[in-house]
Amino acid sequence: MGIGNKLRLSSSLSRMLHRRILYSSARSFTTTEGHRPTIVHKRSLDILHDPWFNKGTAFTMTERDRLDLRGLLPPNVMDSDQQITRFMTDLKRLEEQARDGPSDPNALAKWRILNRLHDRNETMYYKVLIANIEEYAPIVYTPTVGLVCQNYSGLFRRPRGMYFSSEDRGEMMSMVYNWPAEQVDMIVVTDGSRILGLGDLGIHGIGISVGKLDLYVAAAGINPQRVLPVMIDVGTNNEKLLKNPLYLGLQQHRLENDEYIEVIDEFMEAVFTRWPHVIVQFEDFQSKWAFKLLQRYRNSYRMFNDDVQGTAGVAIAGLLGAVRAQGRPMIDFPKMKIVVAGAGSAGIGVLNAARKTMARMLGNTETAFDSAQSQFWVVDAQGLITEGREDIDPEAKPFARKTKEMERQGLKEGASLVEVVREVKPDVLLGLSAVGGLFSKEVLEAMKGSTSTRPAIFAMSNPTKNAECTAQEAFSILGDNMIFASGSPFKNVDLGNGNVGHCNQGNNMYLFPGIGLGILLSGTPIVSDGMLQAAAECLAAYMSEEEVLKGIIYPPISRIRDITKRIAAAVIKEAIEEELACGYREMDARELQKLNEDGLMQYVENNMWSPEYPTLVYRDD
Repeated sequence: MGIGNKLRLSSSLSRMLHRRILYSSARSFTTTEGHRPTIVHKRSLDILHDPWFNKGTAFTMTERDRLDLRGLLPPNVMDSDQQITRFMTDLKRLEEQARDGPSDPNALAKWRILNRLHDRNETMYYKVLIANIEEYAPIVYTPTVGLVCQNYSGLFRRPRGMYFSSEDRGEMMSMVYNWPAEQVDMIVVTDGSRILGLGDLGIHGIGISVGKLDLYVAAAGINPQRVLPVMIDVGTNNEKLLKNPLYLGLQQHRLENDEYIEVIDEFMEAVFTRWPHVIVQFEDFQSKWAFKLLQRYRNSYRMFNDDVQGTAGVAIAGLLGAVRAQGRPMIDFPKMKIVVAGAGSAGIGVLNAARKTMARMLGNTETAFDSAQSQFWVVDAQGLITEGREDIDPEAKPFARKTKEMERQGLKEGASLVEVVREVKPDVLLGLSAVGGLFSKEVLEAMKGSTSTRPAIFAMSNPTKNAECTAQEAFSILGDNMIFASGSPFKNVDLGNGNVGHCNQGNNMYLFPGIGLGILLSGTPIVSDGMLQAAAECLAAYMSEEEVLKGIIYPPISRIRDITKRIAAAVIKEAIEEELACGYREMDARELQKLNEDGLMQYVENNMWSPEYPTLVYRDD
């Protein structure tokens, strides 16, 4: 061996040993996402047309030579900040021009422009989204995503995600291998049967899966190359879509009963066969399937239902915040009287979670559960639910009020919402009905009789047009001594004399990214109620005393990555305490148990992907 080769070998060995020393001193869990060189198998125009690897004008001259890009790009090399400045300037200029006529709202124009950026440069797309999360979360997610789903056939340009249909029965196990990613960490799946409060939108529902995963990337730092939006098309009962020749999905009525279950079973088996450690989030399934599928899969797969469990967690955090806003400790939560408008999957999910939280605070005994159950009055489209109702939904039955007890209160089966509010005088009026304007002037006037020192109105239905009332309506009737929260964003209300009515957006995005990240990094094989409870309590405790006393019970969206990091750490901690944590990558369960609070937070942060351009290395296989 020549001297030169020996010197090169010695230098290489030295660098390798130095790296090992650095790695060992930094502990094995510093697996920072997004900073490793990336091996690519394409060059020239192929890489410019690949949104995962395209950097546009940010390719350095070295990379342009290495990847045969010299001459294919303008000569001025820009950094990512310059690219974003250029994009934002164009976006502001093009917002109006991108509208397809006067019926195309400005928000949808923004979505179109952002979607085009996503199509050509994924890293820059997420960099823009994270840097402007308050402005663009309502564009990529609720409320604009509802508008996107309603118009999806006309907006479809580039495939994003996978489509499994009832026509694919028997083929799904092979189909999953058509997806190019060898590793998938997160799947959001819908069957399009109940998109937000908009009803059955069929295959158009894929928009909700795409939007949710955008937030997993932006808020939780899940690597965008390891997420998969999924639509399961089992038909639609939307007659308008069935008659639309441009509809992209199966034009047949929805499968029911065992046929439906068989399709979902085959999908779950297929994705978990290829990616055994994937997490599947069920999204916007109609109530009759949401609970059944959750119970069917939750003890055998890493899955959860965001409408049932995520909505419940965010609502619980808000309710606990409302207790704090009265200057009382959270332990007083079991004393609150709550009227719930809506008994769908979201409403029942919140009721179950709130009852469990109250019962746990009261000692988790049978008496505690009975006591907690008596704090709720549930009103659906047919009015107050009591034991006197025929054919009560099994999920709502535990919350049906006793007929004789209601007679003593002057209420009866089917009593209207305003009657219930007037007689119960609740601390909280919680809306999960998807009926816009349900909290009418008469209902809000009735809330003036609340026995609470600071009553709370939670108008949680999405999108905005389905909110039970607006912030302006609530504050104008109840004054500034109240708490207001909604599912979609509203602007704060100017109450005069320097007073502000704070509009808290109780959006699921506060919880589901942190829950998903915590599940991933803990390695837990299932998602337990305790983990969801830990996430909700972490969110409830996030706001300072000064903030909650001002009526601010949810944090600003601008803090979403910090919130997500803390919630993920809380989920991991709970998984460890329940002895369900199995570890992730180099961090096994024993190493996880050794981490203190700061170490756990650092572990989470080090595994959150950031949108930085990786060094690309070409390999010709």
